[in-house]
Amino acid sequence: MTRQCPPAPEPAAPLSGSVLAEAAVVFAVVLSIHATVWDRYSWCAVALAVQAFYVQYKWDRLLQQGNAVFQFRMSANSGLLPASVVMPLLGLVMKERCQAAENPAFERFGVVVAATGMAVALFSSVLALGITRPLPTNTCAVSGLAGGVIIYILKHSLSVGEVIEVLEVLLIFVYLNMILLYLLPRCFTPGEALLVLGGLSFVLNQLIKRSLTVLESQGDPVDYFLLVVVVGVVLLGVFFSTLFVFMDSGTWASSIFFHLMTCVLGLGVVLPWLHWLIRRNPLLWLLQFLFRTHTRIYLLAYWSLLAALACLVVLYQNAKRSESSESKKHQAPALARKYFHFIVVATYVPGIVFDRPLLHVAATLCLAVFLILEYVRYFRIKPLGHTLRGLLSLFLDERDSGPLILTHIYLLLGMSLPIWLVPRPCTQKGSLGGARALVPYAGVLAVGVGDTVASIFGSTMGEIRWPGTKKTFEGTMTSIFAQVISVALILIFDSTVDLNHGYAWILGSISAVSLLEAYTTQIDNLLLPLYLLILLMA
Repeated sequence: MTRQCPPAPEPAAPLSGSVLAEAAVVFAVVLSIHATVWDRYSWCAVALAVQAFYVQYKWDRLLQQGNAVFQFRMSANSGLLPASVVMPLLGLVMKERCQAAENPAFERFGVVVAATGMAVALFSSVLALGITRPLPTNTCAVSGLAGGVIIYILKHSLSVGEVIEVLEVLLIFVYLNMILLYLLPRCFTPGEALLVLGGLSFVLNQLIKRSLTVLESQGDPVDYFLLVVVVGVVLLGVFFSTLFVFMDSGTWASSIFFHLMTCVLGLGVVLPWLHWLIRRNPLLWLLQFLFRTHTRIYLLAYWSLLAALACLVVLYQNAKRSESSESKKHQAPALARKYFHFIVVATYVPGIVFDRPLLHVAATLCLAVFLILEYVRYFRIKPLGHTLRGLLSLFLDERDSGPLILTHIYLLLGMSLPIWLVPRPCTQKGSLGGARALVPYAGVLAVGVGDTVASIFGSTMGEIRWPGTKKTFEGTMTSIFAQVISVALILIFDSTVDLNHGYAWILGSISAVSLLEAYTTQIDNLLLPLYLLILLMA
């Protein structure tokens, strides 16, 4: 009689100290939100974080062994845990604020956002577990238990229509993963793909839903403008990515076709779609909106000067490269890249103080311009494609390991998301008092001030490094101090901000996000503002 060998133990992924520290910060944020909200959805967020913590190591091992389905960015860990909880926590705090403002429609919208985030996060976990060999039985048990709890609670909380909406977003997310991760290898980590493509899937589903129900409801044209422009420009990129698989994009014939089709799709699809939603001529509405008041004209002129200054910085750095004896290896120093952080702070602060709707629309237009210019650079579209490749290659860093240059787009998104995501109907009854009054400034504080100061002071004066990272204790402390000083300046110059309470919460939120900046290997321009937004809104 042969003796049966015991099953092989599940191979353990290496426990990096920086990953554990990052997880500790994320769990601190999750538990803080849970203590603030304290309902069945917050319990779901805690269960989701626990299972994501276990599955993250499976994704890390897949990346190390090269067994992931797609090619992901290799200079970072998987980032599944910090990305998985963003949408659920955002939905929870939206629900709480809209419930306080007595707006049941947006309260349910917050529940749908939370449920959608949990669905796409669970899908990413199932995907990692399904392709891990040998099958990680312990992690599967944890994920199955957490997933069962989440599905049970959501099943008894969502209406049939809301369940269908969540499943629609999940289906769109699956298709976008298969298309964009194939077309854009090494551009994302699994966590960044979850965050970016999950958000894009939700935006696309919202646009389809509102287009079908436009006759029954009247929305804000500013919100419709954001949805149509973002979806239209992304679909434009997918169209040309598919087309240029079969033809050379660098010829004059392809370039002329690119420009013609961009005009045709813009004038023939995007503008009619927007006209259907807002029930007026989109171009006339936009012109009237932009030049409605003298304040808006002054802001637009001021922003134009800052845009010209940013272009001069790029040209100056490239001139220095051409003078360098090692021009091919010359890269802009980190301090030069932080110039753009100062420029965006100077752009966003006056917009937040004087005219947030104008900033909302201007940021949308800027995102569309950035994406189209990136298409021109990536496809080498004449006459600017090769010029843009040369100019922007100077500002590459280790995070731009794929075919796209995304860090400047992430910077714009990180600054703009706190403006775009705040549900305005839930802020009309003063529900954003105290620390919540700083929500529109989350991007300015986390990225424009905190990340910039941490990078400059950490690289020039830092000596004590956080364990397992290149970040320094001095950089983190000066980052926290600079953000506190910035809050004091906001109190002085923005009369709408009244922090009559919540100082401890503000300091704790800033400290937690600064620690996350020190330990995370994900795109901090995108991740940090979202975490600060969630904490301040809670």
